[in-house]
Amino acid sequence: MVGNTIAILVLIASIWVISKSIRGKKWQEPKRLFPPDWRKILEEKVIFYKSLTPKNKKLFEHKVQEFLLNYKIIGIDVAVTITDKILVASSAIIPIFAFPNWRYNNLELVQLYPDMFNENFETEGKGRRTLGMVGTGFMNGRMILSKPALHHGFSNESDKKNTAIHEFVHLIDKSDTVIDGIPERLLEKQYSIPWLDLMNQEIEMIYNKKSDINPYGATNRAEFFAVISEYFFERPQLLKRKHPELYKMLEEIFNQKMTSRKLKKFW
Repeated sequence: MVGNTIAILVLIASIWVISKSIRGKKWQEPKRLFPPDWRKILEEKVIFYKSLTPKNKKLFEHKVQEFLLNYKIIGIDVAVTITDKILVASSAIIPIFAFPNWRYNNLELVQLYPDMFNENFETEGKGRRTLGMVGTGFMNGRMILSKPALHHGFSNESDKKNTAIHEFVHLIDKSDTVIDGIPERLLEKQYSIPWLDLMNQEIEMIYNKKSDINPYGATNRAEFFAVISEYFFERPQLLKRKHPELYKMLEEIFNQKMTSRKLKKFW
């Protein structure tokens, strides 16, 4: 017990030092060409990237570089590879790809863990059920991800799940200061009430076991928004067929036509 307490205190101290250095940095723009070995990782691992036009692939690459220049990714008892970093960055870029000036102002640091963890951020012992989370309190500005879950999200495109995208959607939701399932920075006002009504209807369907949406989405509206966003980016054709209203609303929120993998607007 004492050992765990010391480990947590050391973790808090190290995070504070890293956060202080990050806050002091100015926003950086990519100045180098996108490395060919990074492009190979995107081609092999990220279906979203592979389906883009050549022009939009260049934009995606730029955003990946920009993310990695401005946010720190570290491992807690696990090594962090360039593939890990590319997948984290891709998870961040996919939901906000249609918003060229988006910055995750509520994020400083992404921590990768070797496995699931519990509420005390321990990867051993009881209660290890968490694959990802957005930090609060002393962990505000941090995201924690299980490294295996990060990779699974990109290796299995048929399960309607992507832990890292789920957590970045929470950050998008949190950008208006409240994680409530209503991303006010992305959702135009006239859609807020219809979106709220639609969420409530679909959550009721999950409770009644009449939905193929991940049951975790019925936890609350915030989790529903994150879960259905995973579905939208992983299985857009299936979502459009089974839940056309939800699909249409998510098109409006993210400004992306996922069934054709093309943006609604260009800039």
